[in-house]
Amino acid sequence: MDRSAVIYLIGQTYAVDKYGVLRATDTMRKVFAQVSSVSSAEWFEGGRNGLNPEYRFRIFGPEYRGEKIVLYKGQRYSVYRTYEARDDVLELYTERKQGDVQN
Repeated sequence: MDRSAVIYLIGQTYAVDKYGVLRATDTMRKVFAQVSSVSSAEWFEGGRNGLNPEYRFRIFGPEYRGEKIVLYKGQRYSVYRTYEARDDVLELYTERKQGDVQN
């Protein structure tokens, strides 16, 4: 069952610091989404490919700028694939990795 929620799409920008080291900085944007668990077929196929599928987020497609991380209920999820559905809807399929923790 889909439910509406606020999620944050996290991208990264890079800049060289005063020591000449390239540093990444998170950029976060709030968007509205419909949230559901992935299907059993998606979960099974993902598991066979070394993934740990957890959620599917449906957002308004033009709002997506290629971010690779979704923040939902204080947890970070990695986007492992996207799917363009109908009517400007984009589906983000996500997994939670061991190192994905909120600082």
